[in-house]
Amino acid sequence: MSGAKLMTAEELLREQPPHKRSELIRGRLVVREPAGGRHGAVTMQIALPLASYVKERDLGRVYAAETGFKIESDPDTVRAPDVAFIVKARVPEEEPRGYPAYAPDLVVEVLGADDRPGEVLAKVGAWLNAGVRLVWVVDPSRKIARVYRADGGESLLECADSLRGGDVVPGFELPLEDLW
Repeated sequence: MSGAKLMTAEELLREQPPHKRSELIRGRLVVREPAGGRHGAVTMQIALPLASYVKERDLGRVYAAETGFKIESDPDTVRAPDVAFIVKARVPEEEPRGYPAYAPDLVVEVLGADDRPGEVLAKVGAWLNAGVRLVWVVDPSRKIARVYRADGGESLLECADSLRGGDVVPGFELPLEDLW
């Protein structure tokens, strides 16, 4: 595909395909079908308690599924996690109209049936390289989660375990069994 024109984040914002999930990876548009019901339900089971916890304690801002973040430039990469959190000290006074040109502090990725392990690991690596401090990858079909930290730490959580906010969302804890 040499010679193919690369897309910018601004072009993606203007030309977003309707009813599709779109991301931009090093200037190349990646379009996928909308997520299924199980994916949406599990994502909400994470987003709602996280958003409530954050709001009650005035810790920052939680972003809904498919909010794009521009995490690389020239060529542009715009990634859209299922849930994102930014600590209060980093929340801008006014939200950007386009894609924020910074990485969240916490990213949640809920796996769908069409997610491939290599692509998921590449996405986790991109998030961590962009400055994300904590990534939760939740697998509803296997009822497990993997936790990746900026310091290189990694954990496998099973159904009896809990997602924890650590130093990113202090005190936040969500039992995995609450997600299913």
